[in-house]
Amino acid sequence: MASSLGAQAHAHGYGQAQAHGYGDARSARFFRNAGDLSPSSCRFRAAMATASASILASPAIPRSKPAASQISRLQTQLRKKEISAVEIVTEYLDRLREKEPDVKSFLHISSSALDEAAEIDGRLARGDDPGPLAGIPIAIKDNLCTQGMPSTGGSRILDGYRPPYDATAVKRLKESGAVLIGKTNLDEFGMGSSTESSAYQVTSNPWDLSRVPGGSSGGSAAAVAAGQCACALGSDTGGSIRQPASFCGVVGLKPTYGRVSRFGLMAYASSLDVVGCLGTSVDDVSLLLNAIAGHDPADATSSSKVVPNYLKALVPAKELPGNPLAGMKFGIIKETIGEGVEPAVAQVVKNAVVHLEKLGAVVQEVSLPTFSLGLPAYYVLAASEASSNLSRYDGIRYGPRVVADELNAMYGASRGQGFGAEVKRRILMGTYALSAGYYDAFYKRAQQVRTLIQQDFKKALEDGHILLSPVAPSPAFKIGEKVLDPLSMYLGDLMTVNVNMAGLPALSLPCGLIEDEGSKLPVGLQLIGNAFEEEELLRVGHIFEQTVPTW
Repeated sequence: MASSLGAQAHAHGYGQAQAHGYGDARSARFFRNAGDLSPSSCRFRAAMATASASILASPAIPRSKPAASQISRLQTQLRKKEISAVEIVTEYLDRLREKEPDVKSFLHISSSALDEAAEIDGRLARGDDPGPLAGIPIAIKDNLCTQGMPSTGGSRILDGYRPPYDATAVKRLKESGAVLIGKTNLDEFGMGSSTESSAYQVTSNPWDLSRVPGGSSGGSAAAVAAGQCACALGSDTGGSIRQPASFCGVVGLKPTYGRVSRFGLMAYASSLDVVGCLGTSVDDVSLLLNAIAGHDPADATSSSKVVPNYLKALVPAKELPGNPLAGMKFGIIKETIGEGVEPAVAQVVKNAVVHLEKLGAVVQEVSLPTFSLGLPAYYVLAASEASSNLSRYDGIRYGPRVVADELNAMYGASRGQGFGAEVKRRILMGTYALSAGYYDAFYKRAQQVRTLIQQDFKKALEDGHILLSPVAPSPAFKIGEKVLDPLSMYLGDLMTVNVNMAGLPALSLPCGLIEDEGSKLPVGLQLIGNAFEEEELLRVGHIFEQTVPTW
């Protein structure tokens, strides 16, 4: 059965040679060829039409009802044999193929997804339990290693690299029955806030194709918003899950540092990097976190704290009491709703605060005195760690080698051709900050600021507060608008970097729309909690999304 489905996959145009999708011309050629449907693929379409009139939620449109779990719905249909895993995956692959020429979310499309789905169907037919994510198509950010699949980090220096192992988070998804549908675009090595610094292509925001999806996990966020996958993994070093989630109108979770293993994640800034989740609902993000969280002996920084069942904390809307947040304390961070934040964004967030108060919450302003120091300190620390981590890409250990007469010239030429402008900029910044005579003035001082930020958060959260802020000071901006102004791009991380500096969990929730130049664009609300209290953030986030007025 698996082999015949593999043939059908090739008939769909997902053969290994076509499925890489790197670069606009090759990607366009792949999807044009994939449009020629074989008789077997037509039978698939007929079966799907009978089994399920609409598997996929409509992407990138204003909500008309509370967000619902795609994973739970598909799992219910699958277990009741109303639909097969092959039909689910085929439907998503068709949607991916339809949207990809415009959105450009993916760098690689899996050629084995249908075979994996067929295996899930076989296990179900034998009475086995393939896992809580059985047959669910999930996209993986391309800085997470996937065995046998290209893993480029969005960089030319890793073009064609296929790791011999899976990242721990990816391995755990597979063990839960998930089907990896492909690898998503990103800013090179996670360095960027718009996905424009990818070496391969620029991803568009499904809400407005002339705008960025955010970054660096912009490909994952855009893929979820466009309905190209059920959910996705991303990574967050200074807001790289939450900001694209806000720009694309999806839910994004940055877990506590150490909650999810970093093994197999291409290192950018090792003390800040976190693997996290993106989905269309809090339910789906909770299910994803259930699968990937937990201690990993391969990662010395992963926590051994017990992982709760995050889904159990979520109460269905019909079972909620009249004031489900009665007595809960929230703090809106004073420094995030004033100068530097677009008035329309601040107003949407204030409306969300009013909604929380209607649910019984007590909301008050909280000041974080060191908040404004976080951004410059973050860029010193992140760039310093990057200059060390990226030293391995030298043309000898990793990356294509440029022939030269002597060693240093070979290093310089190989790295010069392999790295993009933003990566070079950050390596130079970090090397300078770590150099003799400047270490104390920059790196050491930034570490001291980090300690002050951690102390401020601890004080603000000690009374049981959940802290609130906008995710970003603006909605999605135009492609090319900030690419020549790095400082302006960096300022977009103002609301998110401090959370990484403190190692805390944070959740990005869609909370409304604003209109900008004729486009309706989503705005995200950020919820920040105490370390390892993702369960509480998800519980509150679920209540919010189930009760907030539709938009």
